[in-house]
Amino acid sequence: MESIREIYKIGHGPSSSHTMGPKKAAEQFLQKNSGASRFAITLFGSLAATGKGHLTDKVIQETFKNENFEILWEPKVFLPKHPNALKFAAFNEESTLLDEWTAYSIGGGAIIDDFSETETKEIYPHKNMDEILKWCNSNGKQFWEYVIEYEGEEIWSFLEEVWDVMESSIKNGLEKDGVLPGVLKLPRKAQSFYLKGQNFATPFKRRSQLFSYALAVSEENASGGKIVAAPTCGGSGVLPAVLKYFKKVYKIEKKAILRALATAGLFGNLVKTNASISGAEVGCQGEVGTACAMASAAATQLMGGTIYQIEYSAEMGLEHHLGLTCDPVAGLVQIPCIERNAFAAERAVSHNTYALMSDGRHRISFDEVVETMYTTGIDLQSNYRETSLGGLARWSASPKS
Repeated sequence: MESIREIYKIGHGPSSSHTMGPKKAAEQFLQKNSGASRFAITLFGSLAATGKGHLTDKVIQETFKNENFEILWEPKVFLPKHPNALKFAAFNEESTLLDEWTAYSIGGGAIIDDFSETETKEIYPHKNMDEILKWCNSNGKQFWEYVIEYEGEEIWSFLEEVWDVMESSIKNGLEKDGVLPGVLKLPRKAQSFYLKGQNFATPFKRRSQLFSYALAVSEENASGGKIVAAPTCGGSGVLPAVLKYFKKVYKIEKKAILRALATAGLFGNLVKTNASISGAEVGCQGEVGTACAMASAAATQLMGGTIYQIEYSAEMGLEHHLGLTCDPVAGLVQIPCIERNAFAAERAVSHNTYALMSDGRHRISFDEVVETMYTTGIDLQSNYRETSLGGLARWSASPKS
């Protein structure tokens, strides 16, 4: 497995696979071919199908703003390796091809090509949760200690930056009102949820706070604000909402939150390694489902759960999102994405409670549900994997009269 740094990507929304990834790929190709006279960028499959709503063309235009370039759209052409593919071509003044590169945006802002399967080197020796559980049990270690064993102490400064950005995205989202950009004209809700919640009794007040935190980050993401992909932009509101909720309600210290981030990153890493976190490849179960698993694990650790209770909690987080499609209306990361973040955060808190009530024993392991999620995603019709052709996306983007 790669470092958990690859699960937590700091950047701007609305989509880690459609904006963060293509921007990175475009910058790499331009830097390599800075002397070219003309460029052609072809977007394939999901990148083309929902690219305009996800601002793929905007980030490419920004990258090549000082160059002669054209963007070609091929929404019906899916390359074999991954649905999120884009091809760059560089030409000289005589239109002779100088260089060509096909890249794949595999989710979470990561980029690979035809010659690579991962973006960075692998640092973990174990491949699945079963092996990690055995290591932790044999060595008397917690999950976060396992992370430190292979990441080193320097991971703490990175996780501190991650948490700072997460908190800032909550704060920024709660301070804003108005309408989100795009044809849906969707009103922001985070601020009103938070303010209304102040008038409720404790149980409803806490739930409204949890909802408002998730909405705040998701709305920041939808408007192109700075967020942490955890594991993707589309699922970026779940984990920070749960961590902020536990900090607020249970007065959790920063050190414990950073440890929870380490554990959450480990679970997200396992899904990315053994399945996928890309909505274009496996549907929203890979995005919000993984985010819920990460948040569920973090919550249970914060409440003193054993490694087996933590694994159980994460398993529920992913299991209860199996089959969830990715069908954004108008190609925007708004409907149903924003609400899904809020309810996934609530589910994570419930999974924590349920897992703590148990002894951690259960029939379906985290590894088994990861494998099931991947096969389920591959079996989904392509219309339901971030193409805006099926499901909710079939309905008109115009407000109902």
